[in-house]
Amino acid sequence: MTVLLLGLLGGSFVYCVLAVIAAWRYKRQQPPVLGNTPAISVLKPLCGIDDELEDNLASFFQQDYPAYEILFAVHEPDDPALEAVERVRQRYPEIPVRVIVTGEPPVANRKVFSMSLMLEAARYPLIVTSDSDVRAPRDLLRTFAAEFRDEKLGLATCPYRVHPSGSFWASVEAAGLNTEFLAGVLVAAMLEGVKFALGPTMALRREVIERLGGFLAFKDYLAEDFVIGQQTAALGYRTILSSCVVEHRVGAGGLGESLRHQLRWARSTRRSRPAGYVGQVFTNPIPLALLCWALRPDWWAVLLAAALFRGLATWATSQFVLGDPLVRRRWWLVPLHDLVSFCVWLTGFVGNTVMWRGRRYRLEADGRFRPG
Repeated sequence: MTVLLLGLLGGSFVYCVLAVIAAWRYKRQQPPVLGNTPAISVLKPLCGIDDELEDNLASFFQQDYPAYEILFAVHEPDDPALEAVERVRQRYPEIPVRVIVTGEPPVANRKVFSMSLMLEAARYPLIVTSDSDVRAPRDLLRTFAAEFRDEKLGLATCPYRVHPSGSFWASVEAAGLNTEFLAGVLVAAMLEGVKFALGPTMALRREVIERLGGFLAFKDYLAEDFVIGQQTAALGYRTILSSCVVEHRVGAGGLGESLRHQLRWARSTRRSRPAGYVGQVFTNPIPLALLCWALRPDWWAVLLAAALFRGLATWATSQFVLGDPLVRRRWWLVPLHDLVSFCVWLTGFVGNTVMWRGRRYRLEADGRFRPG
């Protein structure tokens, strides 16, 4: 057992070094140069009131870009999110806005249903999709337009800095997303290329969506963002991590809500990328080092080495790439998250049900899901 743990720990140290290299490679890319400014359609699916929703929406009305429209979709005409939309809309009357009431979605992935109806109404060939809990920098659309000067580019997806709203456990979750999760994204992009997309914000050419069969082709997938990126790359288009980082606002939930979030992602990843899920054992060395130390208490140096390698990877992602103030101030959240994450990862190997926006779903072997 000790030999096995040492082998895994060595692999984890190598992974931490790869995370540092991948972060450096991402940051050294030259920012794209803006040429023409194609008109852009922004699709925003909404469902209820998120924390700081109005400020999140306002960031898309404040874009430093000459020609774009924003489409919103809700399932019910009395959705309280519409009040926030109207208030922001009145502050920025110069931005073209349309609201679509979809009715009750007849498919498992309710977000995909909303995006499909917004796409039908969208006017422009460059499509940006963004979740309601995303806050965008003013140059988001300008960056996408510059990146899409490459005619072979089919999809660009944004890394994101997670900002928690209030809850201690939301902060723990955010610390993990800004370190462990982002490291996985950067390392995968470096070793395999970007054959995925990150759901909070991505941009696609309309022709790509049409070749994929439209958004409704992904109506039965829980991780539709991953599958969209995977299939876009399979069609031969370039897919990239955008040089623009957005902010993802995590609501003030307790421990139970945070664990449900993480378990949903874990089980979804296990179905979408089985080999990658097993490989997550290498993503942080702290739990492995603690297990080694429990077996051999005199191996305290193993703990120091694990802390060093994890600290380097943490700095590379949270500070060098994201400039994250949360981890800079409360670094001790990272080892706490690592212990929780390790337990969630083990739990993710069993069970096929997840909770999403208060509804229970069952995951199928191919990553599809259905109510149940």
